[in-house]
Amino acid sequence: MRKSLTLICLLLVSVLASAQVDKKDVRRGNRQFAKAKYGEADISYRKGLNADSTSVASAYNLGNNLYRQGNYAEAGKFYQQALRHIPETRSLKKQDAEGFDTFFNLGDAALQQKQYRAAMEAFMQALVIRPDDLEAKENYVYARKMLENNPDGGGGGNDQQNQDQNQDQNQDQNQDQDQNKDQNQDQNQDQQDQGQQPKPYNGSEISPQQAQQMLQAIQAKEKETQDKVNKEKAAVLKSRQKEKNW
Repeated sequence: MRKSLTLICLLLVSVLASAQVDKKDVRRGNRQFAKAKYGEADISYRKGLNADSTSVASAYNLGNNLYRQGNYAEAGKFYQQALRHIPETRSLKKQDAEGFDTFFNLGDAALQQKQYRAAMEAFMQALVIRPDDLEAKENYVYARKMLENNPDGGGGGNDQQNQDQNQDQNQDQNQDQDQNKDQNQDQNQDQQDQGQQPKPYNGSEISPQQAQQMLQAIQAKEKETQDKVNKEKAAVLKSRQKEKNW
């Protein structure tokens, strides 16, 4: 019996020591995060997770640290890890506070990746905890609106791929136009050299120069429209990540 009690006492001491190391690493990481020493903070938070893989504070703060560095995909993974262990906390009030902040930041990380369906779901979970939070409502509405414009879910990779394809197509079109322009100039020069006048423009067809001007006008209008849309998006969506570390 004494051996069993001794073993239990040793286990308790081991658990308490692990918890103390975890909190120490988290506090150190928080100080480093506040000083924008993100590389050092990353090491501290990961040490905390190594000491206690169920540490909500270590996972959540590491997510914030990665988010601040622009690594939104990795940040989302650690927010998910924090969410898995939040129910293990004893206080319901603490669970609500941790759950709201983590769901909110998870949604924000998804927005940064243009994953609008995932963002909308995360903000909806945050609103289940705090139905009256205005920022969560605004971001939920924004994610839902963007999802309507991107029925495939608005995946960042697809958007970038489409953008690259459109850019390549525009470059090809411009190259073709330049080639046509050069060909027309060569033909005109040949006609002049042979003593022939180039065919006059009779108003029923578009000259290459006019086609080029029309294309430039259309592209300018598209850019103006896109700039207006981007300004409206920026006005709706602001950086609202819950960066207060625990």
